[in-house]
Amino acid sequence: MPKIMHVVGARPNFMKVAPVMAAMDKRPGLFQQVLVHTGQHYDYVMSQVFFEELRMPEPDEYLNVGSGSHAQQTAHVMLAFEPVLLSQQPDWVIVVGDVNSSLACALVCSKAGIPVAHVEAGLRSGDRSMPEEINRLLTDQIADLLFTPSRDADAHLLREGCDPSKIHLVGNVMIDTLVSLLPQAQARPILADLGLQKGQYVLVTLHRPVNVDHPEVLREILAALDEISQDIPVIFPVHPRTRETLNQHGLASARIRFLQPQGYLDFLALTDAAGAVITDSGGIQEETTYLGVPCLTVRTTTERPVTVTLGTNRLVASERQAILDSFSGVSLGQRGGGKIPELWDGHAAERIVEVMAAQVI
Repeated sequence: MPKIMHVVGARPNFMKVAPVMAAMDKRPGLFQQVLVHTGQHYDYVMSQVFFEELRMPEPDEYLNVGSGSHAQQTAHVMLAFEPVLLSQQPDWVIVVGDVNSSLACALVCSKAGIPVAHVEAGLRSGDRSMPEEINRLLTDQIADLLFTPSRDADAHLLREGCDPSKIHLVGNVMIDTLVSLLPQAQARPILADLGLQKGQYVLVTLHRPVNVDHPEVLREILAALDEISQDIPVIFPVHPRTRETLNQHGLASARIRFLQPQGYLDFLALTDAAGAVITDSGGIQEETTYLGVPCLTVRTTTERPVTVTLGTNRLVASERQAILDSFSGVSLGQRGGGKIPELWDGHAAERIVEVMAAQVI
């Protein structure tokens, strides 16, 4: 039976791997699955809670690489992953997204002659100052199968010289997870627990180094959020990276409601019920587009332009006045301002498994 190894490392990976593993489980006798967790995100709220809520199996291998600079983390993953790969001898390795773990494991597989499938291939922001952009570019050049979420991703890969036979438009696996778990999320009591009304608050997430590692930039964003919070509650689950800058530089607001990071179900409940979302996350751009929630992305580029051209997303500079000006044009709580992109239908994982089945039969 062909052995398929899935690699997860950071929070966004779990929502992408879970539906693929579930779809493979529906083909009994066809695949043997192995799950490797690199430990790039390693605490409970950024990692373990997702295994529980997404009903993922416990990892077969846990590499425990932890944090560090991009170079250190990538190197540590490679060193820890190679003996696992050589011991397990999978027929295919599936990596997802654009985190350091994805590139590191793809590199090791390439050197070992083990084929790699990349889920969420072809996304490009055009901004090579983002480490994630380098991870995307290099992983796609290494991978033997390229599963794309949108037609613009196909076009990027073809322009970069990728073999067309490797490229498969399958849709967005993150939406598979959203569709599957949205009813459970909507039944959660978190809105009542926080005293919130649907459509009557703004949800915020920030974690990109360009926004949160520089106190002068984060101060500008917080100034805008503080002003917005004079008129509507601003709910801000704080990423550990962001919390560190807030604490080191004494950046605070008495009006913004800072929360601990949330699990997938509670965060999805907050996103679904928000009047608007302000973020710098790639995945949240996609989720708000599917849900029809107005979204301001505090970045000048996005690797998911379909969320702008079709969805509810707008890009905005990380400056107080720019955020306020863009927010003034948001129709709080109004849904249906965009369209759901092609094949974002909850069945992307099934299409991935069909392609993988053809490879191993």
